[in-house]
Amino acid sequence: MRFRRPAALLTAALACALTLSACGDGATGGKDGADGKKGGTRTVTDANGEKVEVPAAPKKVVTLSEPTLDAALALGTQPIGATSGRGQSGVAGYLAPKATSAEIVANVAEPDLDKLAAMRPDLILLDETVGAKRVQDKLSRIAPTVLTAKLNAPWRDAFTATADALGKKADGQKWLASFDARLKTVKDGLGANAGAVTSVIRWQNGAPSIVGKGKGHVGDTLAALGLKRPRNQQGESSGHSEPVSLERLDAIDGDWIFLGALGAKDAGDKGLKEATAVPNFTKLKAAEKHHVVVVDGSAWNSSGGPLAAEAVLTDVRKALTKKG
Repeated sequence: MRFRRPAALLTAALACALTLSACGDGATGGKDGADGKKGGTRTVTDANGEKVEVPAAPKKVVTLSEPTLDAALALGTQPIGATSGRGQSGVAGYLAPKATSAEIVANVAEPDLDKLAAMRPDLILLDETVGAKRVQDKLSRIAPTVLTAKLNAPWRDAFTATADALGKKADGQKWLASFDARLKTVKDGLGANAGAVTSVIRWQNGAPSIVGKGKGHVGDTLAALGLKRPRNQQGESSGHSEPVSLERLDAIDGDWIFLGALGAKDAGDKGLKEATAVPNFTKLKAAEKHHVVVVDGSAWNSSGGPLAAEAVLTDVRKALTKKG
């Protein structure tokens, strides 16, 4: 899906966003909306080191990446606009129950500037996981725009930056403290699975790809639990996913395999069915021990965020601890 609009429409939309008196009551949004007048403004520093003046208490937030939408929802903010999840028409499946008010205004490749401007947001959040970063200058003409994180930034840092932009930094720190307490509980309950080798793959188009390496929400959470990764799943990833040849299926083996697909858990169930039909998959150590766990790929394979990390932690707890 590509978002395209005639240049004349884009110009009109931007003019509307910038000249509120010509498009309606300025008290509902935009840089000079109610939030700026009643709640004041504050200055934050974005991931590029740029100073951005934002509403002290933004009310009409647009999130143009999975991590910023995830973080906003974790902090109790309901964005009015958001990006679609990877390979999905709506928001990432694991976020759909919470994102009840978000209208799709972008995909991972690009935003619909006309549609976005017509919403007259008072704050736009994005990061380098999406193509919207290329039009940040145009976005800034619509509303204060904050780049929360560079590509491959630790998810905790990205979450903290988003919380700061929303004026909820203290809430973000409380969320992380609570998450870390749950991490310790799960780690303490791993028992015989302490230090287990955990493989994380996405099954797509009849073959596996490695996901969840590095400091993202998957790799960071597994490392914090003391779980190990197969040799080729260590270090930083060369991309969002790394394909594995069917001739080298042993490269994805481990004590446990967490398998997802592009989409929710039902897509992962379909992926596992395809995988078991592939020669040698059922001969993997994890498969022989019935240690292949189907997960919600919309969370595990997303660009990450606190709620995605929470989903990873929950799945590990259910699979690897006695309490389940």
